[in-house]
Amino acid sequence: MAILLCTYNGGSFLKEQLDSIAAQSHAQWVVYASDDGSTDETLEILQHYRESWGHERLLISQGPRRGFSNNFLSVLGQACSHHGYYAFCDQDDYWHPTKLQRALDWMELQPTTTPSLYCARTRLVDETGNVAGLSPLFNKRPSFENALMQSLAGGNTMMINQSACSLLDLTPANTPLVCHDWWAYLLITGCGGNVYCDPTPTLDYRQHAHNVIGANTSAKSRLYRLKRMFQGSLQEWNATNIAALTLLATYLTPRNQVKLERFEQSREARLAKRIKLMITGRFYRQTIMGNLGLALAVLIKRI
Repeated sequence: MAILLCTYNGGSFLKEQLDSIAAQSHAQWVVYASDDGSTDETLEILQHYRESWGHERLLISQGPRRGFSNNFLSVLGQACSHHGYYAFCDQDDYWHPTKLQRALDWMELQPTTTPSLYCARTRLVDETGNVAGLSPLFNKRPSFENALMQSLAGGNTMMINQSACSLLDLTPANTPLVCHDWWAYLLITGCGGNVYCDPTPTLDYRQHAHNVIGANTSAKSRLYRLKRMFQGSLQEWNATNIAALTLLATYLTPRNQVKLERFEQSREARLAKRIKLMITGRFYRQTIMGNLGLALAVLIKRI
């Protein structure tokens, strides 16, 4: 199994993350660490652990320096085809001891020829490790109709099989992406793959001042997202996702090609047709509040 670790000035918490990897109940893994130009002690920490673990267990490379999503796809490309399973890893979390094994238990039940994605809830902690709550529990089925509307889970919880890795590795270099985890959810469901969201938290997701993307679970963060929707951020994200999916449209199932076309048409349609296309497309988010926000976005043409 490959653990795909992306780092950038992560020296503050990286040791704890690496120690939690070493403590996994499933011990058959290799860490591929891609550093995107750190100027702190990150590289020194990685080199120390490489000496401790062995050079065959921790491989260090330079990232493309084009943002975290491109860094993840870059390191995925390095590891792809060399392992059966691939786990995404952030630099500042703390994995629970059975994180990898829980993912493997589900993953090994999936057909090897079907792109498959495992993800999970997280336990939210502050900078000092104090528990602040849990990420949302989503009960609706994962699907392409949902993926077009939202990302399902953090990439730090994700594991994919070789079939999914090969699929993601088809992404053209320098393709603009909103986020690698959303892209994984979109592409794997779009191509008819399997997705499972584990309701049991598998890691401590550290919230701190330097998070690239936080948990966004507070009322304040929800109001901020609503404000950004009015300002057009959701439109920009959807445009980015649609453009990326169009590049790989031939890999989508025929049904999902139609879904993508319907969603794209709805974004420019007049109100009545826009509502009809969204309803007949059966697009949805995971929560009541999320669907109310989606309905508002449809009404004011901010999708």
